[in-house]
Amino acid sequence: MPAATAFERHHADVRERLRVANVSRSGPGSVSWKINREIIVVAGWGRAILLQLAHPLVAAGVDAHSSFRGSLRASFGRLCGTVGAMLSLTFGDEEEAISTAARINVIHDRVSGRLGSPAGTYPAGAAYSAHEAELLRWVHATLLDSIPLTYELLVGPLTAEEKERYCVEAAVMEPLLDIPAGLLPRNSTALDAYIREVPGSGRIAVTGGGRALARAILFPPRWRLLWPAFRPVQLITIGLLPPALRDAYGFRWTARDARSLARWTIFLKLVLRLMPACARQWPSARRRPGRQAGGSAAPRRDTPVALP
Repeated sequence: MPAATAFERHHADVRERLRVANVSRSGPGSVSWKINREIIVVAGWGRAILLQLAHPLVAAGVDAHSSFRGSLRASFGRLCGTVGAMLSLTFGDEEEAISTAARINVIHDRVSGRLGSPAGTYPAGAAYSAHEAELLRWVHATLLDSIPLTYELLVGPLTAEEKERYCVEAAVMEPLLDIPAGLLPRNSTALDAYIREVPGSGRIAVTGGGRALARAILFPPRWRLLWPAFRPVQLITIGLLPPALRDAYGFRWTARDARSLARWTIFLKLVLRLMPACARQWPSARRRPGRQAGGSAAPRRDTPVALP
């Protein structure tokens, strides 16, 4: 099916699912806006992505269909595309969100295949698809777990009620990505239980491909040229990973690393406190509510699987 035709079909499907869904998009004053408007929370995406890649089927899909590995320029370009999608889904008007979701679904149409070798509970030849609800659920949960964690580390505390609301507000991803209603966690208790349950089920197993992708994400070629940007992200990503997964990826974590993370945390929190909101928050988070913007019909490559 031509890309434009697929986009139009998905665009109509997303609009209809949003119309009938028992969820609504968040707006100014929501917890989603409070958290996602802070540019610094992007530092938590590395942890979320490594949690995602610990799932063999997710890692196989990314390895076969994404451009994670490449030059520093390619890595930066992918990050910009991911950020753009997140901003549209969170802060854009309904038309922007629908168009972005449609582009993601177009990309998901072509992300399918089979596992090359056994991993965890999955035999060689196990099929995967980016439309598979359980994979989307895992990807979504890793972001729900990692982004508030990073916010609290670098920006400030969140109340228990705010964490609950963040889960509820993020459930809008169900109609956007055609996830069965009620599948995504609606509260912190359900999220924590799910994050613990999946690794214990055998469905999490870091593969050789997953390790290579993790290295490519955190240590792309010539990353030292941007050392002040990469080093805190590397420390936050590796330091906040569950120890068992950190070991599975082959990352060493020493007392010296822990002290470095603590120093970077203090430094970044101080810098953020001194910065005006206009410098530390995404400009799109300060747009007037109700601003209209149309969506492009051309699907991009490398849009992320899901974002709250």
